[in-house]
Amino acid sequence: MSAPPLSTCDASQPGHRLIAWAIGLVLLVGCVWGVFRLTRLQFDAADFQPSTWVDGHAGNQLNKALGVLPGQGEIDLWSAALRYRLLGDLGPQVAEGCPGWLFYRDGLRPQPGSEGAFEERLKLMRAWTERLAKAGIRTVVAVVPDKSRIEAEQLCGLPVSQPMRARMDAFQQALAAQGVAHIDLRPTLGALPQPFYRTDVHMSPTGAEAVAERIAQAVLPWLGGRGDQRFDEVRGSAPQPRMGDLIVLAGLENAPEGWRPPLESFVPEQIQPVHTGGLLDEGPPAEVMLVGDSNGLRSEFASRLGRGLGREVWDQSIAGGYFSGAMLATLDRQKQWPSSLKVAVWQFSELSLSLPLSAAERRALAALR
Repeated sequence: MSAPPLSTCDASQPGHRLIAWAIGLVLLVGCVWGVFRLTRLQFDAADFQPSTWVDGHAGNQLNKALGVLPGQGEIDLWSAALRYRLLGDLGPQVAEGCPGWLFYRDGLRPQPGSEGAFEERLKLMRAWTERLAKAGIRTVVAVVPDKSRIEAEQLCGLPVSQPMRARMDAFQQALAAQGVAHIDLRPTLGALPQPFYRTDVHMSPTGAEAVAERIAQAVLPWLGGRGDQRFDEVRGSAPQPRMGDLIVLAGLENAPEGWRPPLESFVPEQIQPVHTGGLLDEGPPAEVMLVGDSNGLRSEFASRLGRGLGREVWDQSIAGGYFSGAMLATLDRQKQWPSSLKVAVWQFSELSLSLPLSAAERRALAALR
């Protein structure tokens, strides 16, 4: 007796056609959404060179553009909240050391594509400090040590890359060899009880005050002593909760209490120069320029530095500027600099020495060649 014939899929059946149309519609919607997202991508040709495809940078740019769906914000929020509540996991960019202490993972281990970046940045450092010297401006470099270095007791076993740790000494040795003034802030911050925020990568008010005072001590001899600019400090009446940027980076900024790490509380304060003239009167000429990263914009750092100098500081810091962001932007505007400038305080984070080269840095290096 022969076996019964195997059934075959009849594409003409209404149910099969319906499924095919549904799949086709989903694919069409996905294609249209992908094209729309790509048109919204801020395209920079330097981000899509052959080398950026090799190190994964270009692919990451495309993933950011294509990986956003309608309602993605709520999906990501509750995914991050559940991951933290159930597993204690803060995602790929943030790690928790001791309870409540958050650290930026890029400060713990190097990113792919960072090979050779350190040596290239030394070339930029030499070129830019020489350019400032030709303009009659003395430069002091102040590298803010990574939080994971200063708050090492709060890591609770999180591993740290030793080659990254060694770059701080190597960079300062290069500065000394080139005759560039620099300040080692490790002893200054290491002597304080809590120089960094618990849920943030930046210096706390205590750390910012100590670093500003240390830099002021180094710069004052170049300025002939302390100026007579006065500063007012206004402090709040009670501590207020503060949202740390590492909580934001973990995607938990809008998560309910208990579904994210506990917030810190600080008394808000403002430090501002006292201007004795009218609203339209010009202030004293700027003698000191702060070329900083986001540390220069947090904890009233620029005003604290100005108070230590007795002079208002011309703050050119850029959030997320790392090693070169503020310096490149400031050099592009060199024709607009006040002629009274005497000193540039170049401040950036230790992490900046171990990041892959940015597109702007690659362009700057090409211009040097």
